[in-house]
Amino acid sequence: MGLQIPGPPAVILALIELAAAGTLFKDIAASLMRVFSGFLLGTALAIPVGFLMGWYTWARGLFEPWVQFFRTIPPLAIIPLAIVLMGIGEQPKIFVIFLASFLACVISTFQGVVQVDKTLLNAARVLGAKDGTIFARVVVPASTPFILVGMRVGLGSAWATVVAAELIAAQQGLGYRMQQAQIYYDLPTIFVGILVIGIFGFVMDRTLLAIEARATQWQERR
Repeated sequence: MGLQIPGPPAVILALIELAAAGTLFKDIAASLMRVFSGFLLGTALAIPVGFLMGWYTWARGLFEPWVQFFRTIPPLAIIPLAIVLMGIGEQPKIFVIFLASFLACVISTFQGVVQVDKTLLNAARVLGAKDGTIFARVVVPASTPFILVGMRVGLGSAWATVVAAELIAAQQGLGYRMQQAQIYYDLPTIFVGILVIGIFGFVMDRTLLAIEARATQWQERR
């Protein structure tokens, strides 16, 4: 038996009902907490590791094989292992989001450092600048666009991962609500979940894009 795709009125009605019951806001809060926690932790670790990999040969040799290894493993494949090792609480969900965000951002940061114009580095050294000054005044500004692109990719990965994690092991969240709706063929609720995730993901991406544009104004004036 085929199911009819719900129209906008049915989706809006489901949205109003979920909001009136308070369920929607609790699910949004739970998913946002997981996304922000994993994304911020992943980014906070990825940026210094990426800088180390790009600036020091020993760090590249130490970290790059592991980063490349885990890049080939979808974070969703880690979910069952994380649940076994960490239980069904918040830790495994945040961990897989952390991993997805970290892998996206660390590679982008690393690429930003290694692609810094060598002419700028050599000119700074000729002028007597120390490594610390070169790093702060040349490498970091030149790498900023790469870092922000990596953060945007990591944010998208975080939303994709949180939905999958909530589908498997959660008692609250947008992914969990969609999974419960799927059991009962509640298509309007599923569309509400998709719509809300899309809106929040879009707003957060536009925010990072605005930050990127502001942080790279100096490049546009070159």
